[in-house]
Amino acid sequence: MKKYMIFAVSFVVLFSLFQFLMGLFLTFIYTPDMELAWSASATLSHKVVLKGDSFFFTFFFAFLSATIAYFIPQKLNIDHNK
Repeated sequence: MKKYMIFAVSFVVLFSLFQFLMGLFLTFIYTPDMELAWSASATLSHKVVLKGDSFFFTFFFAFLSATIAYFIPQKLNIDHNK
């Protein structure tokens, strides 16, 4: 049970950290299109257009987080019988 708790906590922390860092990275590389913004404000459109496949990034970071979290209890030498 202790091993599972360490896995679960480390997975949530790692996944949150990866999502936060990906958000920072995407914000950093974002370049707004002023012409599109001007035409959108003229028609009062409330549509948000996101480029890229966000499901792929979420799935990839969930898999990466789970993989790293799997090895954390092993590195901490948690006894398997407890």
